[in-house]
Amino acid sequence: MTNEYNLDSTEFYSLKNASKRLFKLISDRLSVNTAYVTKRGENAMTVVSSYNEKEEIIPEGYAVEYSGTYCRLIINDRDNVMHTANLEHDEFTRELEVTSQLKVKGFLGVALTDTNGKVFGTLCVMDKEEKSFSEDDISYLKSMAEILSYIIELDQTKYNMDFLSVPIVPITKGISILTLQGIIDERRAENIIKQVLQYGANQQINHFIVDLSGLKIVDGYFPAILGDLFKSIQLMGIDTIITGVTPAIAQQEVANEQLPHFKTVQNLEAALGYIGFELVEKE
Repeated sequence: MTNEYNLDSTEFYSLKNASKRLFKLISDRLSVNTAYVTKRGENAMTVVSSYNEKEEIIPEGYAVEYSGTYCRLIINDRDNVMHTANLEHDEFTRELEVTSQLKVKGFLGVALTDTNGKVFGTLCVMDKEEKSFSEDDISYLKSMAEILSYIIELDQTKYNMDFLSVPIVPITKGISILTLQGIIDERRAENIIKQVLQYGANQQINHFIVDLSGLKIVDGYFPAILGDLFKSIQLMGIDTIITGVTPAIAQQEVANEQLPHFKTVQNLEAALGYIGFELVEKE
């Protein structure tokens, strides 16, 4: 058994929040100490979020190799459910290492899927006392899992949109354009920084042309964290040329001074010219 704390803090953010709100309801309804959601990885099941009413049994980040988990029994079951009044007496769970280590008895778990039916992980409850779960209890937990399946879909959509919202266009070896569009909040900015720096290192970029023409200024606020992006790029030895500064951005820059240390030009042609490239029309 291993304890792994490698979950991305931004991954399944909505699922974590939504499940925490439901756990108290589930714990009260089923009279159990612990409720938790797991995510199925390549080799292990990892707890994404958990609730322990009185005694901590399952912490967040807790991981167990897939073959030794109750989750495997849930996912492999025809009805995607597994329950027992006492894990220490059940023929399928009493020999598992996790049973002797957790020292729990009552257990109920159902499969957690996305809206396409693909298995994400499990939603489980457990208690150190013996618990017999009725068909109504099983139906209730399945209904909670169905609610969470829509939250998983929301997180997956956000995750895909985050990648789409960081368009990097390669121009030639060592030169790429980064276009920043729309509204950039702190969460999106952190994602942009992560992807841009990783791209810059992997592709051995020497020059980033950053186009701000599509950036939206909300309530007169220029995203200060973008200054951190430009500084980070500079620290990696990558030259940053900023273009597409709109009147709204320029107005805010007078007061905020986020961009004065970086080369600013009027358009893409000027940026390429600064680097040493010239756009030539074909005859």
